[in-house]
Amino acid sequence: MRTLVLGGIRSGKSEWAEQAIAASLPPGQPVRYLASGRGDQADEDWAQRIAKHRVRRPAHWSTVETQCITTELRRSPDTPTLVDDLGSWLTGTLDRHRAWETGSVAAPVEEMLGAVGAFEATLVLVSPEVGLTVVPATASGRRFADELGALNQRVAALCERVVLVVAGQPLSIKPPGA
Repeated sequence: MRTLVLGGIRSGKSEWAEQAIAASLPPGQPVRYLASGRGDQADEDWAQRIAKHRVRRPAHWSTVETQCITTELRRSPDTPTLVDDLGSWLTGTLDRHRAWETGSVAAPVEEMLGAVGAFEATLVLVSPEVGLTVVPATASGRRFADELGALNQRVAALCERVVLVVAGQPLSIKPPGA
């Protein structure tokens, strides 16, 4: 089953996603955790946030810190996987394609969606929800919100389950079988 977990900043979406994938598998089942966030150790706050995420994960999970989510999904489509998160992946993709103001990320988005659609094992994808605040004041901010909103909608269409986490509480948006 593919599950999309949405939520705002500090909503508890990552922790909920970790608990959900663990609960869906037999005890001790290995999980591959694809972390797409930048590993900037010069930013102390960011480093602390990453460290908190790492500490929560069981020892039998493997962690791959990468921006190559598509490659990793295709490399092992039969390994239960948690991707955290699509917003960081999209940021890196916009950077690599110099697409903040012009240009396109259509090709890498299509490739990633293809990998998600073809994934054979349990897959949980975490992504920030957009549209719960003011419209960004900058062109690049609006571009990110537009691209992420479109990406979330397309990923949700591929997933059997979609959950919105608010204040640590899961709200089922698309229950399995819907």
